[in-house]
Amino acid sequence: MQSAQYKKLHLGIALTIFVFLGAMLLAFAQDAYAQRPSPKPGPVPSSRFMDSRHHHDHAYPSRGHSISRLPRGYHPVFHRNSRYYFHGGAWYRPYGSYFTVVAPPFGLIVPFLPLYYSTIWVGGAPYFYANQVYYTRTTGGYMVVEPPKENIVEAPVPEERLFIYPRKGQSEKKQSDDRYECHRWAVDQTLYDPTQPPESVPASQLYQKRADYQRAISACLDARGYTVK
Repeated sequence: MQSAQYKKLHLGIALTIFVFLGAMLLAFAQDAYAQRPSPKPGPVPSSRFMDSRHHHDHAYPSRGHSISRLPRGYHPVFHRNSRYYFHGGAWYRPYGSYFTVVAPPFGLIVPFLPLYYSTIWVGGAPYFYANQVYYTRTTGGYMVVEPPKENIVEAPVPEERLFIYPRKGQSEKKQSDDRYECHRWAVDQTLYDPTQPPESVPASQLYQKRADYQRAISACLDARGYTVK
């Protein structure tokens, strides 16, 4: 009888010691974790990129930046069995449940240019530049091409930027189509085309031609439901 009582007593003591040691170890671990130096915060990568090449001066989502939902009004483009999405001069590609900003591959063709781009001249041929990407005209729209290796000529007359705001919720493609049609109308009205090589005329006349063209395209866009500033 006493042997059984001794066994119970020893078992209770052992259990008490086990619980006590476990509590001590847990407290030690928590204290060590609390004393661990917290990691220093690193630089937060920017989600926007300012493209100043060729006096473009326009901001875009940084390459490598991922989003869970595409911007409203995106345009899908297929190239070699791969799907890309185009919006505002930025290119996106799906990766799992996210969409990542990428560089479009050479040879990809998009039916319209972004609303804001810079025109440069290489060997007498126009290139269109936006967001670190060069485009040339081709059948079906504009092709992404390699950066030109020849000397680049930029127009000596700085282009006054037009900021266009759709008042009727026009899609990006509709905006691009309207802008191109108004551009052609303004060229016909003023006999001046800012996308062509500058003429050999005095700078004052070029400025006047440019001003006439800006007024014509602004009036056309305003009639189509845009606010131009």
